[in-house]
Amino acid sequence: MRRIRELMIEPLEPQVRLDQIVKLIAKHMATEVCSLYVLRADGVLELYATEGLNPGSVHLAQLRLGEGLVGTIAATARPLNLTDAQNHPAFTYLPETGEEIYATFLGVPVLRAGRTLGVLVVQTKAAGRHYPEEESEALETVAMVIAEMIAAGGLEGLSRPGVTLDLTRPVSFDGVPLCDGIGIGRVVLHEPRVVVSSLFNEDVDSEVSRLTEALAILRESIEDMLARRDVADEGEHRAVLETYRKFAQDRGWVRRLEEAVRNGLTAEAAVEKVQSDMRARMMHLTDPYIRERLHDFDDLANRLLRQLIGQGSVNGDVTDAVVVARNMGAAELLDYHRGQIRGLVLEEGAATSHVVIVARALGIPVAGQVKGAVSMSEKGDAIIVDGESGAVHLRPPPEVHDLFSDKLRFRAERQQRYRSLRDEPARTRDGVSIGLQMNAGLLVDLPQLAESGAEGIGLFRTELQFMVASTMPRASDQERLYRAVIEAAEDKPVTFRTLDVGGDKLLPYLSHAPEENPALGYRAMRLALDRPGLLRTQLRALLKAASGSAIRIMFPMVTDLSEIHAARALIRRESEHLARFGYAPPRSLMIGAMLEVPSLLYQLDPLMAELDFVSIGSNDLFQFFFAVDRGNANVANRYDDLSVPFLRALRDVVRAGERHDVPVSLCGEMAGRPLSALALIGLGFRNISMAPPSIGPVKAMLMALDAGALAGELHTLLDDGEEAGSARALLKDFAERHAIPY
Repeated sequence: MRRIRELMIEPLEPQVRLDQIVKLIAKHMATEVCSLYVLRADGVLELYATEGLNPGSVHLAQLRLGEGLVGTIAATARPLNLTDAQNHPAFTYLPETGEEIYATFLGVPVLRAGRTLGVLVVQTKAAGRHYPEEESEALETVAMVIAEMIAAGGLEGLSRPGVTLDLTRPVSFDGVPLCDGIGIGRVVLHEPRVVVSSLFNEDVDSEVSRLTEALAILRESIEDMLARRDVADEGEHRAVLETYRKFAQDRGWVRRLEEAVRNGLTAEAAVEKVQSDMRARMMHLTDPYIRERLHDFDDLANRLLRQLIGQGSVNGDVTDAVVVARNMGAAELLDYHRGQIRGLVLEEGAATSHVVIVARALGIPVAGQVKGAVSMSEKGDAIIVDGESGAVHLRPPPEVHDLFSDKLRFRAERQQRYRSLRDEPARTRDGVSIGLQMNAGLLVDLPQLAESGAEGIGLFRTELQFMVASTMPRASDQERLYRAVIEAAEDKPVTFRTLDVGGDKLLPYLSHAPEENPALGYRAMRLALDRPGLLRTQLRALLKAASGSAIRIMFPMVTDLSEIHAARALIRRESEHLARFGYAPPRSLMIGAMLEVPSLLYQLDPLMAELDFVSIGSNDLFQFFFAVDRGNANVANRYDDLSVPFLRALRDVVRAGERHDVPVSLCGEMAGRPLSALALIGLGFRNISMAPPSIGPVKAMLMALDAGALAGELHTLLDDGEEAGSARALLKDFAERHAIPY
């Protein structure tokens, strides 16, 4: 290992360095052959250096992934240790190498961050020799050094012109579109890999001590997390920490780390090697439970690496950044400079993830469920995110880059046309006025009120202030935010939704118990009415901020009329309290509720009698209506929000509002898609709220629409007694017949 370290720093040509390395390995392992195969971008393993085989076969001998012993090692990321290689079923004879005289075989994958970059092989003539485990470990250690050499670009240009290595291979992923738009830029890893710069140790005992000390600190930190009062005695959170504890105490893991150190690596290089080996082997497994444990192991190994190096997870500023992450919180996205982010790629993530909601507000394209994106990406790689289709193109070839550049220019021109409609009235061809409002939740959203031409804020998500804060926002902080929103809106209406937390929107500083079905659990109004101090503080801040102004307050996830009665009582109590201290009341106060729970569909008339307005939260209503988890890829796309039964339910709400002269709006995802917005107008909705970028496309659609003609055809379909289906085909046909953009 000391001699290899010297070879790595000597001023040698790359090919000479490789030749010297394989010669050195063959000498010290007492083998006749040592060969290095490197994986190319076309899936071919090319012989890059050899000691013992025909030197004329270098850069000529080739095997495809899965072909022969070398191809099998590369495809499985597992070593092969054979006493009679030629009788192995995977053996493939390459006549140009002259290897037919060699019987024993030991091959190990060249791995980096779980990716196979090549294969390192030793062979001998004497049949029956079995390489002991320590020799296999030593060869894997050398392979790790070679992997860093490949990653550094040191082998580019050694093969014939036009050949590129797998590390630079273009890769395309099919993800799930979560936020529309196209992002072209460079990869920024949200949790950047710890770069291990020191590979070889000078003192084995000292490195073992460093490793032992870091492991002790890691175990202690896990025990501290388990002992915290806010970690429940049961549930998923504790199960994950218990898994961490088991990994940290696992003697097999610790033994492999110590062996790697004794084979000449530093403590951090040993962690990197063992982590890469484990990841490469587990990535080939399909069992979702085991793959989830891989994420746990990765996180634990990264914690240990950071402990050894003393490095935090810090990202430097990068122009034209596309952030790539397994998942992340809303606050973490806001840590990045908005002007530099061109897109977001998540290995997990769903349309209702908090980070996606914030990204949508910021107009950042997002693709989710992009499996393998983190391990395949390197910082600074070229990348394209298509938020419309969910596709992600990593290291795209020039023709793909040019295609998306043209597409991006076209979208920019289209957005410019939409901006030209900003000051045009939102009115259909037959004279029906439609109120187009925007959804918001943070101060960064407010400039888009004027830019988008929105007629007001139809949904202000007050919980985002709580979600991006590390501690509970004080009453004064809440009041300051609400007053800023009201002032920014000037005379335009603003609807504040009270705190909608719980379920999947967990606040770290608010204690909670794990739930099997969080979407159906202790959240929103249920939590707020049980903790009236929390809701009263928010209502007081809203009423003080709106002193002398108009305000609309809306309660989320109402299930029963009794919840509205209790909420109204709290508003009266806070209004009386403020009056006693001389605060002027709002000039106008309207109280409404979100219709998200199907039980309210059977309380429509008494509901309308209690409220000043109703807003349908189509995201949750659709989820509960069909009992479908929209974040579950197996079921999310099996049900259609333009299905006849769901549209009938929406129509019932509109008609109840008309009977009681109560305005009804909709503020879910449906409102922001031109085709589904077309359906809403046909049903009778005259106010809808959406993400700011959607206002232009929806306005362009409705300005070309004859609402009366659409209503006639749509109601005929909904009134038809035939088997219920979807209205999607009818709506598309109507739009195409009347040249309506959708």
